[in-house]
Amino acid sequence: MWKAMRQAGRATVHLALAAVMAFGLYLFITVLLITATGTLAVVGAWLLPETVLLIRRIAGAKRQMTAAWTGRQIPEAYQALTGPLRQRLRIAVRAPGTRTDLLWMLASYFYGALVFLALPLWPLGLVVDGVWCGVLRREAVVLPLITRLADLEARWSQALLRPSPEALLAARVKELAVTRADAIAAHEAELRRIERDLHDGAQARLVALSMRIGLAQRAYDRDPDTARKLLADAQDHAQEALTELRHVVRGIHPPILTDRGLVGAVRALAASSGLEVTVEVLGGLEEGPRPPAAVEAAAYFAVAEALTNAAKHSGGRRATVRLLRLRAGLRAVVRDEGTGGVDEHGGSGLLGIRRRVAALDGTVTVTSPAGGPTEIEVELPCVW
Repeated sequence: MWKAMRQAGRATVHLALAAVMAFGLYLFITVLLITATGTLAVVGAWLLPETVLLIRRIAGAKRQMTAAWTGRQIPEAYQALTGPLRQRLRIAVRAPGTRTDLLWMLASYFYGALVFLALPLWPLGLVVDGVWCGVLRREAVVLPLITRLADLEARWSQALLRPSPEALLAARVKELAVTRADAIAAHEAELRRIERDLHDGAQARLVALSMRIGLAQRAYDRDPDTARKLLADAQDHAQEALTELRHVVRGIHPPILTDRGLVGAVRALAASSGLEVTVEVLGGLEEGPRPPAAVEAAAYFAVAEALTNAAKHSGGRRATVRLLRLRAGLRAVVRDEGTGGVDEHGGSGLLGIRRRVAALDGTVTVTSPAGGPTEIEVELPCVW
């Protein structure tokens, strides 16, 4: 009985808030009329985009209210109202989200009053369920009807506020355009880094090597000792140039990732890190098939960057790397016991991780409260 009363109380509060919002929408009709009049008179056309923005905020509040009751978020897919007035007017009128919100407003004028069906059920439920539960020891039958009314109101709100397929498609296209631009920017930055490493490292050493070999050739007949010394220096420069080239190759695609797979490569990273790193492999990742090469590379570089950041900035001594095979993807989590408070715009490398992961339609979640710990979670979709 008490459980049914508490649940019915929560449902009543939800229905009451819905009724208050519906009453506010009745008052909002005045704003709609003023906007329509001003738009038709041309002089008040600027009111239309502002009114649409206000409607979006109201619909957003309703989405949050419904999500609080159901536990499921309702996505938003709006076109940004930016640019000159003519462009904002065109978006405000033609955007699919505007039609969706207006349809919800119209419907909520009617189903928003469900609370008036719930209120009479309270006295009836207290009497009937009091006898039914207290005397006969049965489950309540009247008070749960209030909860069902709240569920009905939430289902209608979900159905009406869910973005249309064309709105979701437009949002997806915009997201992919941003992701593509970030991927191109990351690729260009990577090419510049490789070019800089080759120019400042291996290329300079190869030039010095060529000069010493040329000097050794000239001195070979008249001064063999000097020639042998120059050849020895040339050999040292050849070894250094080879080391530089290996470093550049590892920055492009580490050979250990190809040879030993993601788990082996991450364990090698942990062993060479300046922290005490524990590697946990879950979900049968080590025994099962390997993920695609692009997914492996993205996960590897994300873990490498996260461990480098932890060693440089966290102030902690220990870190944990968890690799988990999901049904439709791969998850990598790096957690350090540092001071937290990560600034994503402070040159910590997180932007590079986000760009690399976004190029594969993955997600990056950073949790770093002040005082720590810091946890970076990377999830990449893939087909096994």
